[in-house]
Amino acid sequence: MNDRHDKRADTDAGTAERDTDLVEIARLLPAPAPWDLPHEQHLHHKEQLMQRIDHDQVASQPRPARRLLRPAFLVPVSALALGGILTAGIVVTTGDDAPATTATRQHTTSGTSSAAVLLDRISLAAGRGDALEVRDDQFVYTRSKSMGADLTSGKAVADPLRETESWVAQEPGPLLKMGITKTDGEKASNINAQLGDTEGTPAGLSRPTYNWLASLPTDPDKLLTYLYEKTPKFEDSKQERDQAVFEQIGSLVGGLMPPETAAALYQAAARIPGVSKAPDAHDAIGRKGVGISRDDKTFGTRTEWVFDKKDLNFLGSRSYLVRDTQYGKAGTLMSSDAVLATAVVDKAGRAPATAQQS
Repeated sequence: MNDRHDKRADTDAGTAERDTDLVEIARLLPAPAPWDLPHEQHLHHKEQLMQRIDHDQVASQPRPARRLLRPAFLVPVSALALGGILTAGIVVTTGDDAPATTATRQHTTSGTSSAAVLLDRISLAAGRGDALEVRDDQFVYTRSKSMGADLTSGKAVADPLRETESWVAQEPGPLLKMGITKTDGEKASNINAQLGDTEGTPAGLSRPTYNWLASLPTDPDKLLTYLYEKTPKFEDSKQERDQAVFEQIGSLVGGLMPPETAAALYQAAARIPGVSKAPDAHDAIGRKGVGISRDDKTFGTRTEWVFDKKDLNFLGSRSYLVRDTQYGKAGTLMSSDAVLATAVVDKAGRAPATAQQS
């Protein structure tokens, strides 16, 4: 009897651990859905879905369920169907909360050294852009294309590429309605305040407006310290802190951003251990460029940011397996997106006459 009880306990523990791994790996996988958000936001719809996951975990598991909070943007960009689970862009962290020390920031391999050189060039290019005057009553418009892998079958199956437009309110807030988004020309859906923000979501990492981004430190060391302190972290997470901060930066770049802030973010990224150059990177629509990447050793995935080879403008991002896992073989694409255009507009729902093309 005791042997049967012990075996059952071992099975339950193994199942719970696999379920946790499924939820965490899904953070990389944007799935095409009417709520597919562009590179600028991880917002209300994912929060709703993750709250549902939390509720299901409480109902089905004897141990307390962990709440997974999403970052503000999509690093890549939407929710993923994982059986009965939908999730994406989750920043989950563990380990030391302090930023990397001077010693750990030393670039000890040729890969990280070349990444630092490339990020310095990208930073200089970003810093030469024109700062904008964005009023609180305006909206930031983004048009993008993205795809993700569906894990419902237990294997990564690529879903179709979809085009998304979004109009994000620039009021400092807090706001209950933060803008609208629509996919493949379908009817627009509201981007609502995150669950728990009963009085609305203010500007910040959860809703980075242009003027809030302009308020961030432009000294890369101070900015990196801020990000290590403010990037969400959770108990029982398997993801290392450096990867979480790298993905937080990735969730911010690519949208409409003040030049000085963009320059500082790329310089901050160069200081994260494990960041490498990816010379043959390409985005969701096949535009080839140079890339910056970092491997998540826990899940065997690589996240890449893709930049135009000529002007070093941000093109998009992608994530794929770098080792064989239960979801597929090394090289299996998990998510990909491409930023097509950005602009500032006066009214949500209207495409701009002109937009900054990526």
